[in-house]
Amino acid sequence: MKLVTFVHNHALRLGALCVRDGRQAIVDLQQAEPRLPADMLAFLRQGEEARRLAEAAIARTPDGIALEAVQLKAPIPNPGKIICIGLNYRDHAAETGQPIPEYPTVFSKYANAVIGPDEPIVLPRVSQRVDYEGELGVVIGRRGRYIPEDRALDYVAGYLPCNDVSARDFQKRTSQWTIGKTFDTFAPMGPALVTADEIADPHTLDIRVYVSGELMQSSNTRNLIFPVPYLVAYLSQVMTLEPGDVILTGTPGGVGDVRTPPRYLRPGDEVRVEIAQLGVLRNPVVDEAGRG
Repeated sequence: MKLVTFVHNHALRLGALCVRDGRQAIVDLQQAEPRLPADMLAFLRQGEEARRLAEAAIARTPDGIALEAVQLKAPIPNPGKIICIGLNYRDHAAETGQPIPEYPTVFSKYANAVIGPDEPIVLPRVSQRVDYEGELGVVIGRRGRYIPEDRALDYVAGYLPCNDVSARDFQKRTSQWTIGKTFDTFAPMGPALVTADEIADPHTLDIRVYVSGELMQSSNTRNLIFPVPYLVAYLSQVMTLEPGDVILTGTPGGVGDVRTPPRYLRPGDEVRVEIAQLGVLRNPVVDEAGRG
């Protein structure tokens, strides 16, 4: 399934992105099956029962709401935790001049940073060095602590494209990165949460990032230093992972900060994160006054 959070008739709803008569449409899951909740976090907490009900509802719903008639939001508008992994592609570690890490580099974003597809990345007036970082996002589907690595994927609800937008000038002021990572609008996610059953192996996915049509990043998730099961198991040694928590698994080489000359985001840009089987996340870039 491709699960989405959307706005229709001024209400925030949970849906499934489907193809109906050759066009993309949204099945409102609670409308199709009243036993289902209307929001993503509650859906994930219901676990396998919710997934079974949703699949049956989709199968018996022949139509849906036209995609053009809704506004897609971040699939998980208010994650409990956004856990980010730095330096998790060898080419990115190399381009930044840093050694391959022995353990994952972990930092956080907060829910204030979350936006959905087509919502603007806002360049803060206090930063002149805002960068893009396309990433594979992993969404937790089951509560767990001390999760064994060989069972870690059982705790994953699904995957989605993400963008770890970064204010490099703030990030590099100290050894702790979070301050440069969690400005408002700096965590675009979407368009859909693609459930784990549709992704046979999360380590075979092409990932590309375009800025205003120019290819900036191109890699494959097979190049992750720390793969998804390791990250889930490692993080669960420290914290209880909850349904709806999002892990950003790191970005490949090609970020703007290390280019010659550097390529930071500018008003009027559009950032496009493409991950095979997961879809395309597009976001325009505006300045803090809202000008593109």
